Amino acid sequence: MEHSPYGLESLWMQGDWVTKGVAIMLLVMSIASWYVIVTKAMQLWRYRRAGRAAGHAFWDTTSLTEGLATLGKNNPFADVAQAGVGAMRHHTAHKGHLHDQLSVSDWITLSLRQAIDEASAELQSGMAVLASVASSAPFVGLFGTVWGIYHALVAIGTSGQAGIEKVAGPVGEALIMTALGLAVAIPAAFGYNALVRGNKSLLARVNKFGFDLHALFVTGARAEQSSDAGTGAKLFAIRGA
Repeated sequence: MEHSPYGLESLWMQGDWVTKGVAIMLLVMSIASWYVIVTKAMQLWRYRRAGRAAGHAFWDTTSLTEGLATLGKNNPFADVAQAGVGAMRHHTAHKGHLHDQLSVSDWITLSLRQAIDEASAELQSGMAVLASVASSAPFVGLFGTVWGIYHALVAIGTSGQAGIEKVAGPVGEALIMTALGLAVAIPAAFGYNALVRGNKSLLARVNKFGFDLHALFVTGARAEQSSDAGTGAKLFAIRGA
């Protein structure tokens, strides 16, 4: 089967080490961006499932131990809840030492805030890769195009033939590099924007959950619900964990 003289294979075979290096760089950038997009999207989907449990199932249990079990493990909501429980137990165990320094409310606030900040940092990990690819891939492709056109013009000048049949192939192959750069940058840009929106929404739910936990540990009731509105969904005993 005869290969097209104007395709990607021809570009690779006729290109020098700079052209091939640019193509390999774009391929690596594309693989890295798609890896981040897929893994972060799966992570966000898993965390949203935990968020639904934190909004309903957690508060419908009759003990703190059961509530923690509904959150699962390795997600921001479980980490924030564990941080709150640990802070409450620590303050109770060292009440004589901490009483004059921090109130239970302040101590729990600091612990929850630290857990939420760690969750935010985890959600942001990998986003710099997408931002870098989205902003730099078009310029990498453009550099390959400029380099390819330069060599095409040199070849035309050397041969002394400037017919359309001599110009179309080399210039067209060089322009492919620009198309490749855009093909790498566009998914990275869309993925970055979508993940940023998803992370902001999730962090808002984590902060709301942390606020409710703070009210629970300090007052014994969820913030927006009164303690006599139901059963164990509103009241938890720390010693029940």
